[in-house]
Amino acid sequence: MKTPFKQLILLFVSFISLNSCQDYDDKLPESTELDVQKFIWRGLNELYLWQANVPDLSDKRFQNNLEYYNFLEQYTPEDLFQNLLYRPPGSDDATQYGAVDRNSWIVSDYLTLEQELSGTSKNNGVVFGFSRLSSTSDQVIAYVKYIIPNSDASTKNIKRGEIIYAVNNIPLTLDNYVNLFFSSNENYSVSLADLTYDTNNNPIITPNGKTLDLTKTTLAENPILIKKVITNGTHKIGYLMYNGFYSSSESELNDVFGYFKSEGITDLVLDLRYNGGGLVPTAARLASMITGQFTGKIFSELAYNAKKSFLNRKYTFVSTLNGKSLNSINLSTVYVLTTRSTASASELIVNGLDPYINVVQIGDYTYGKNVASVTLYDSPTFTKTNINPNHRYAMQLIVANSVNAVGFGDYSYVGLKPDYQLTERIKTMGVLGDPNEPLLSTAIGKITGTTKLILPEKTTPDFIYLNNSKTLQGQNSMYFDLSNY
Repeated sequence: MKTPFKQLILLFVSFISLNSCQDYDDKLPESTELDVQKFIWRGLNELYLWQANVPDLSDKRFQNNLEYYNFLEQYTPEDLFQNLLYRPPGSDDATQYGAVDRNSWIVSDYLTLEQELSGTSKNNGVVFGFSRLSSTSDQVIAYVKYIIPNSDASTKNIKRGEIIYAVNNIPLTLDNYVNLFFSSNENYSVSLADLTYDTNNNPIITPNGKTLDLTKTTLAENPILIKKVITNGTHKIGYLMYNGFYSSSESELNDVFGYFKSEGITDLVLDLRYNGGGLVPTAARLASMITGQFTGKIFSELAYNAKKSFLNRKYTFVSTLNGKSLNSINLSTVYVLTTRSTASASELIVNGLDPYINVVQIGDYTYGKNVASVTLYDSPTFTKTNINPNHRYAMQLIVANSVNAVGFGDYSYVGLKPDYQLTERIKTMGVLGDPNEPLLSTAIGKITGTTKLILPEKTTPDFIYLNNSKTLQGQNSMYFDLSNY
């Protein structure tokens, strides 16, 4: 079991626009003046988790409608949203302190948002990590974490671990890499490089002359990337790499556990290293498949702001899916592989199971998102019923804190601490699902008792990790549907 890692840290947030997943020829009617701004203020005033901490969201902020309208008129929708996010008291320098809330965002087209949250995006099929070359350099590299099957990239000569130093012949920097990768352009070329080291073990990036053309298409990712059974001695080890908690994957996920049951697995390695989260109910169902002996007990609790405390909800372990029995495997120990890209609903799996079974976490600290969001639309109930037809703005708003059955959820920003820390490095990434891949190999060794104790890493990473493509596309989420309340 894990020891609560308690530390309060101010959070920094940056918001990136989501890429459009499809083209729309229909023209929207002109928005009534201030419709969007009124929707933003009203939504945050009612449901925002930190409503009480933001003076401009106070119920008594405005004396009359004129004062209210004059306030709203100062801002574009995006600027108003940013200015209403919770920031530390006395921190005027947003670039230094950022907002405590780094996980709420706004979009101008909710159709795009809905697709993103279901795993569909305008995507060339490469899931990238982004790192800074060093603390004294503005140079950025992208590296391939994995390739999504049936994508444009899956037909190209590009593989896990390869390094990209330029897009459209423009070298990547801190100032341009987001725009170069996530602009509206559907086609771009990437320039690749080799990684070597000098005599002091400092990384050197050397262009190798290889370039590739990549094309974005509307792509629905199947989050079940790898499922297999690895036999090692007397152990039959189930291995599942799961990359997103989407409701569309639940039936197939249940089939995977049916396969594990039929194979008589003795142990399970759940690979969440690149899983940025998703639906809370899907996380509860996955936890129920891993166990099965805790039906009806609390898996997670969500707590809203004081105004909406009547919405507080408990999610429990379940035994059925769509009227059929879950393929639960009744484990008392699970091995979970994590990185800094492991976020939200993935962290919920670790934290929610921890009071009940032995969760052995191998890899790096997780992202650190212990809050849940909901999609708000401009309607009287913030659902899609009677939605304002004059615009497509929507907010993915943080509305609740998440804790496990014993009340622990104090891992915001710092993340969940691994039991065995092993940072994934570009030079030793290995093949996902291969028993010799470093993280999976370590888990197998812990299961079979053949791995020596891993001491905490004392060396610095090859590069300074920045983020990943899923985060920049808004896919680090733990969310639920407000219409179900």
